[in-house]
Amino acid sequence: MPYHRVTPEKLSQSVVRQIELLILRGILRPGERLPAERDLAERMGVSRPSLRDAVADLSARGLLVSRAGSGLFVADVLGSAFAPALVELFARHDDAVFDYITFRRDMEGLAVERAARMASDTDLQVVDTLLQKMEAAHSRRNPEDEAELDAAFHMAIIEASHNVIMLHMMRSMFDLLRQGVFYNRQVMFRQRTTRDTLLEQHRAINAALQARDPVAARRAVGAHLDFVERALADQQRTERNEVIARQRLEHEQED
Repeated sequence: MPYHRVTPEKLSQSVVRQIELLILRGILRPGERLPAERDLAERMGVSRPSLRDAVADLSARGLLVSRAGSGLFVADVLGSAFAPALVELFARHDDAVFDYITFRRDMEGLAVERAARMASDTDLQVVDTLLQKMEAAHSRRNPEDEAELDAAFHMAIIEASHNVIMLHMMRSMFDLLRQGVFYNRQVMFRQRTTRDTLLEQHRAINAALQARDPVAARRAVGAHLDFVERALADQQRTERNEVIARQRLEHEQED
């Protein structure tokens, strides 16, 4: 017979499943600190022993990590997405930069189409709120803030696509971008004309999303990343030319 006796589920397993889903859906993020044990047990309506059993299970499977004197954290599961040797290889070769942009163009094009069709009103409100923060940062002329909000804006779109595989894959890619593995994002926000153009492009992406127009949204993402690609190529060309110019100057000064 294909039937089995139904047995009550332990409370700790209910806790495990809830925390697993929060991590899977990207709500709890790598490195995020969980509430203190007493507070977390009260929020979840379970005893502290049941919570400890769940934490032990999740920790044994590498999803949570306890840090002495600091508390309980979501493990840095993104760190295993790429081997350190591959990350170093990315950083050493310019080809990886432009392959990365091509990858983003393809993946974010799919994500923004899905978001335009499937995002909830709250998802779109998150994206719009981040654009408003970008507007505020633009007026302050802080390249670091603008670069961080740029990444957050794009990640919010990917989250709004509601595809957990894409979410974690792209989050790992943006983590490498934050580390400067592919290129220095802050450089993109130092020139006034580039900053203005980037902001207009993000406005266009947001407008298409708020209108729930998948075709216009994908077109806006493509135009944005095409611009990023050209700007980086120009930057690399300028840096190479400067190296050559310095060699010429040094040679002339030796005579």
